[in-house]
Amino acid sequence: MAIVRFVHAADLHLDSPFRGLREVEPAIGAELREATFAAYDKIIDLCLAERVDALLVAGDIYDARDRSLRAQLRFRDGLQRLADAGIRSFVCHGNHDPLDGWEAQIDMPEGCRRFGSEVEAAPLDPNEPDAVVVYGVSFPQQDVYENLARRFRRDARHLYAIGLLHANVGSDSGHEPYAPCTVEDLERSGMDYWALGHVHTRRVLREHDPVVVYPGNPQGRHRRESGARGVALVDVGNDRQTQVQFRDVDVVRWETIVLSIAELSGEQQLLETLDERLDEIATADRHAVVVVRLIGRGALHYPLRRGDTAEDLRARLNDSLRGRDPFVWCAAVEVGTAPPFDRAERRQAQDFLADILRLVDEVQAGETPPAWLRAPLATLYEQGKPRRYLGRDPVTDAELLQLLDRAEERCVEALLAAEDGSGATERSTP
Repeated sequence: MAIVRFVHAADLHLDSPFRGLREVEPAIGAELREATFAAYDKIIDLCLAERVDALLVAGDIYDARDRSLRAQLRFRDGLQRLADAGIRSFVCHGNHDPLDGWEAQIDMPEGCRRFGSEVEAAPLDPNEPDAVVVYGVSFPQQDVYENLARRFRRDARHLYAIGLLHANVGSDSGHEPYAPCTVEDLERSGMDYWALGHVHTRRVLREHDPVVVYPGNPQGRHRRESGARGVALVDVGNDRQTQVQFRDVDVVRWETIVLSIAELSGEQQLLETLDERLDEIATADRHAVVVVRLIGRGALHYPLRRGDTAEDLRARLNDSLRGRDPFVWCAAVEVGTAPPFDRAERRQAQDFLADILRLVDEVQAGETPPAWLRAPLATLYEQGKPRRYLGRDPVTDAELLQLLDRAEERCVEALLAAEDGSGATERSTP
């Protein structure tokens, strides 16, 4: 039996625009403008359907310091629906919606607790003040570089303690270093569960003692926020064991189709293959914005690189997708292809690339890699700083030959791109 059930959400970014989109049809544009609000409505619906005790929102409710009136009203109205059902809400503010931002003079529901600039503790149920308690703090202004986690200290009288915080844990390089802290800082606080916000990708940093969770943002707004987006549904048992489930609530999902041209015979097969992939995405019960990435080597490289072919292809795909509900919209077609390459034939040429291919074959044919190949790595291992990243032991012969294969791949890509005049081609990072 659960002593408490709650939904942990973060980074709603209400009224945030979609980025990286060219012009879209009016109906699709309207859906995109409403997407963050629709995802928030689904969070409220989830709380009601699951009969939770509370909703926790870990900062960045709004997208800007001077948040829109529309966003404030929609947020208040959602919390009012919860309050009418006896569900409490706990809210802290982050770098996008700090306390010093503009705020309309509107009343929040009686069951909503918004945290200020100092850490406070609020019982989840006022009738049981020492049972489940939420500790929280908000950003007073946007630029907060203090380790706020160190302010949290659990009262030993509280049965179960939840920390509500907008912060960058572990110096995540993909996000601004606001309220930086470590998992160890969170552990020392004595909390049982950390309801975090700021990082938009779903992560469970620790599964127990304490549980540390980023639910991610509930609605992706650009291609870097692809895949399922949602919230954490949390159940705490009588033994204080914590179960965390992810529930998606996004209404528009960013998807990426990666397609190699290596086995495609021509433009017709390319179109048919893309139509099939888009049909698969269209079977979902939500809208989708798609980026197509074409990779690999083949004869299609040349027509794809001609003039406006990529844009023409995007327009053709969107023409074929028009009228679908839920909609599917192609945001971009990216060409990262390369010309066809016959290694055996090219090895017979009399140029720099052929010299490289013959040298690689000579090294691969030997019983062990030659000393001249290992010497540069040996120099790196003798230096303290590079060695920290390379590891304690030098690479094995097999690993060295694998590095040689990758070096050949990069040389081939660069030299063929130069010959083709198309510049560097896209490749996977080794």
